[in-house]
Amino acid sequence: MRPARWVEMGAWTLGVALLCLYAGARFWSEHAREDGIEAFRDARNQAVDQSLWSNRRVIAFAESAAAPGVPEGLLRIPSVQLEVPVFAGTSEINLNRGAGRIEGTAALSPDGNIGIAAHRDGFFRKLKDVGISGEIFVDVDDRTLRYRIVDISIVDPSDVHVLAATEIPSVTLVTCYPFYFLGNAPQRYIVRAELAAALPAAAEGSQASFR
Repeated sequence: MRPARWVEMGAWTLGVALLCLYAGARFWSEHAREDGIEAFRDARNQAVDQSLWSNRRVIAFAESAAAPGVPEGLLRIPSVQLEVPVFAGTSEINLNRGAGRIEGTAALSPDGNIGIAAHRDGFFRKLKDVGISGEIFVDVDDRTLRYRIVDISIVDPSDVHVLAATEIPSVTLVTCYPFYFLGNAPQRYIVRAELAAALPAAAEGSQASFR
């Protein structure tokens, strides 16, 4: 067989192999993504502790929980038994069904200052019981970000400096305050935690790996 023919056959073989590799990678990626989406759907359908919630928030959650959309991650504070999905953006539907990553703040990654907001009469009412040095976990993709609480403060709504970029990677939790105020609460309750470690998801029992 002529050398040119060998080269042609080799090129075809390599091309087929690359196509198979690409198809396999796409299948694995899509399968992993679907697994993650399904896991979060299952988590969303599990019973949520609403013992501290207002009646209005319970109703709003029931109306929005089944809305389409996959969370970016899962926020956990074991000391107060809080688990809440974190969606992209602070639209009313996102805040009714979970927490929202505040627009303009860092992505859910071990960089920057991540701002996360939720309602004071819903998921984030449990923030009233957290303390300095407590741990906060953010499950995202194939890792768990572990943070340690370094500051708790009460500020005016105009004090947006709490969401400014920080040298130390951080997560900043924001909710209205006082927690049991009737009407529109006049202040904001801020919990800031600094990154302690970025761990494989399995190390902290992350509930899902998704893309």
